[in-house]
Amino acid sequence: MDLFQSRRYIIQGVFILVILIYLLRLFYMQVVDKNYKQLANSNSLRRVTVYPARGLIYDRKQRLVLYNKAEYDLMVLPIQVTPFDTAELANVLNVDVSYVKKTLVKARKASPYKPYTFLKGIQADQFQSVRESLFQFAGFYSQVRTVRSYPYVAAAHVLGYIGEVSPKQLERLGSYYRQGDYIGITGIEESYEEILRGNKGVRYMLVDVNNREQGSFAEGKYDTIASPGLNVVSSIDIELQQYGEKLMQNKIGSIVAIEPSTGEVLAMVSSPSYDPGLLSGKDRGKNFKVLYADPNKPLFNRSVKAPYPPGSTFKPLMAAIGMQEQVIQPWAPFSMCRGGINIGSLHIGCHPHAAIGNVCVAIAVSCNGYFAHYFREVVDNRKKHKNISAGLDAWNAYLKRFGLGIKTGIDLPGEGYGFAPDAKYYTKRYKTDEWRSSMIVSIGFGQGELSTTPLQIANMMCAFANRGYWITPHLVKEIQNDSSSLKNRITTHQTGIDTAICRIVIKGMEDVVEAGTARIAKLPGISICGKTGTAQNPHGKDHSLFACFAPRDHPKIAIAVIVENSGYGATWAAPIASLMIEKYMNDTISTVRKYLETNMFEGNLIKQTP
Repeated sequence: MDLFQSRRYIIQGVFILVILIYLLRLFYMQVVDKNYKQLANSNSLRRVTVYPARGLIYDRKQRLVLYNKAEYDLMVLPIQVTPFDTAELANVLNVDVSYVKKTLVKARKASPYKPYTFLKGIQADQFQSVRESLFQFAGFYSQVRTVRSYPYVAAAHVLGYIGEVSPKQLERLGSYYRQGDYIGITGIEESYEEILRGNKGVRYMLVDVNNREQGSFAEGKYDTIASPGLNVVSSIDIELQQYGEKLMQNKIGSIVAIEPSTGEVLAMVSSPSYDPGLLSGKDRGKNFKVLYADPNKPLFNRSVKAPYPPGSTFKPLMAAIGMQEQVIQPWAPFSMCRGGINIGSLHIGCHPHAAIGNVCVAIAVSCNGYFAHYFREVVDNRKKHKNISAGLDAWNAYLKRFGLGIKTGIDLPGEGYGFAPDAKYYTKRYKTDEWRSSMIVSIGFGQGELSTTPLQIANMMCAFANRGYWITPHLVKEIQNDSSSLKNRITTHQTGIDTAICRIVIKGMEDVVEAGTARIAKLPGISICGKTGTAQNPHGKDHSLFACFAPRDHPKIAIAVIVENSGYGATWAAPIASLMIEKYMNDTISTVRKYLETNMFEGNLIKQTP
């Protein structure tokens, strides 16, 4: 018992000692140390936020694609404002007198004791005259910040933009941000906001009665230094990106190009696009309204968000699933398609083509009947699945392992899922679980309810290029002084398709370009393996699609192209994809293919859009 009481007295003594230390420290700060008293005096001190330089962004070849330039915000602390000539301040700032009056009212309503952004985005060359006049206006002071500048008019959807933090974001994001701060809104700017933004600092400045700064308080003893954001290296090749945007000008659609061995995105074009510089600086709000109102939706990133039927670009995957499920015998002929096939009362149409001697020929000539038949064989296979629901779910599982119907995990905000229907979906749709494969057969050749994003189609090509796996696609390949941030984002995904089966599919895709539906994409000296697609569109003309990788051995690039409302896959998408490959692989376009390049550059399909 004596030991217990002894411990209790020790603990009580410790608590009393801690309280005494806090009381003594408080007395010292409030009574003895005059510095803290002066620091609390808002009439003689100004707390200035020091905004860090935002991290720079480079392309894969270390070319600077996004940097900073200085701008100034005019701040006001309402509690310090004394009567002043509003007309004179309006003249100094080149704004209306009504703006001065209204903004001051807003500042006072927000809080008399907190700084308020009175006028933002004053250019450096214009600010000198403002600075010289500030002594006339008590409570007003300047604050420098950096805004983004774009040396290339390209990659707007990839890079993204920054804008003022919203009230909802202020509630959600915690204490770092304040009203008037800027934050990444889209693209890499949003995904890597915490890395790019850096950390703010604070300076305490002495201010005289004429509103002029007299220097640092206490020789900067209480200041904190702003730390700049980290620079990032993007996987984008900015020259290839520019070239892709030029090919897609006056067209609606997308190009996504990926390096299969790494998952690094080489180019990501969403068309129509816009000059990223329009969403930087003081005119950002006005320009945003114009872009937002554009009926062609230039702000919408089709590459990762827009769902399209994959059309015949899906057939290589259907062939792989059929072989893996052992319902397709690779070298067996198929004679059922004669201008199409009949499934009960349903007729599946098909274009004229050569006799199908094996699965490679079926891929090369893009036979609808072949893939409709073997889709049914997969989902109706009672040797492996107890019923059609189990069969369709097994089919659906293959799609997800290829990255379809799910998010790929790319480091961009707002990625779409596309849609890969499963048994539960059809049971709900038909209000019964007794639906049949003949009722859903169109998804077996890339139509019906099946939808994919351009990114997902390009990623599917990566899986074949790698002979059975894909790596999480990503736009940032390196972060300055930070080697760990990317590790958890980038993983390898196995598809469950045997390497030998992938090789057979690849042979079929090589035949597509060498002698099949995409001969226009053939490149001398470079073996391209691909698949055309003509996706039915209920809202107008069919979409033109082409997906491929090159070269066949040790692939360097996988690419998907979608051109909306433009017809056959070989008409627009295949030529664009082959030009992108030639540009990336050879750095130039051969003379004999210049005509094709010119046709793509000059094609104007937006006018033809219904």
